[in-house]
Amino acid sequence: MKKRDWKRTVWEYILITASTLCMAIGIYYFKFPNNFTFGGVSGLSVVLSPFLPISPSSVNFIINALLLVLGFLFLGRGFGVRTVYSSTLLSMALSVLDQAAPLAAPLTDEPLLELVFAVLLPGFGSAVLFNIGASSGGTDVVAMILRKYTSVDIGRALLLSDLLITLSAFFVFDMKTALFSLLGLVSKSLVVDNVIESINLCKACQVVCRDPQTVCAYITEKLHRSATVFEAQGAFSGTHTHVVLTALKPYQAVALRRFIHEHAPESFILITNTSEIIGNGFQQ
Repeated sequence: MKKRDWKRTVWEYILITASTLCMAIGIYYFKFPNNFTFGGVSGLSVVLSPFLPISPSSVNFIINALLLVLGFLFLGRGFGVRTVYSSTLLSMALSVLDQAAPLAAPLTDEPLLELVFAVLLPGFGSAVLFNIGASSGGTDVVAMILRKYTSVDIGRALLLSDLLITLSAFFVFDMKTALFSLLGLVSKSLVVDNVIESINLCKACQVVCRDPQTVCAYITEKLHRSATVFEAQGAFSGTHTHVVLTALKPYQAVALRRFIHEHAPESFILITNTSEIIGNGFQQ
């Protein structure tokens, strides 16, 4: 394995570990004590635990273990190592917390406040995992199996399963808990989408200028990025000009804007947000 690939792998597993532990804290301290049922295996554990003589953490451990076995049986080598690692770590972390710091009641008497943390912490962790091509297992394992052996719409299947688990709170718990769970289901999807977009946020910059060499030299030598130069013509003046197109990190876009202001004030710069830049130096 190349040194660069080795460092990248280590960094990815550090991110997976931190994200999974973040999910475990949010689930154990805020989701389980309040019986919030939104989302996947942890939500199903909350629904089933009142009917079983074990805690939600133990139910979660058993279900995840069964799903991992199914993953190995049906997917074989196609079953992601990172998913196995994250799923196992999440189950173990919840079990350790259950043994080391058992909770008899919610941390506060403010369910809405706890719902916020029950959404934010697991949602943030899930977003980081999705962004690097991993997951915490659970219903994602079922999705992988369905994708391989059926033509079922995976997105709809997962959404339907999460919705059914969440709605089951109306029959197992009180109305307030069920409504909080439904709110949590909607909020979590928004959190995950926005966190992923924020992580990948970059700036697409278009600089209309007469002297592209100066601008390109700054981009390549100071910002260590590349650029593409187009020849253009002003629609009103008819003057021959150039357009420099480049993709930058947000802090680099600020530096470029400052450089343009100081060294090429006659230029025109257009900066737009983008979260889907795929290629060398950005998202692979």
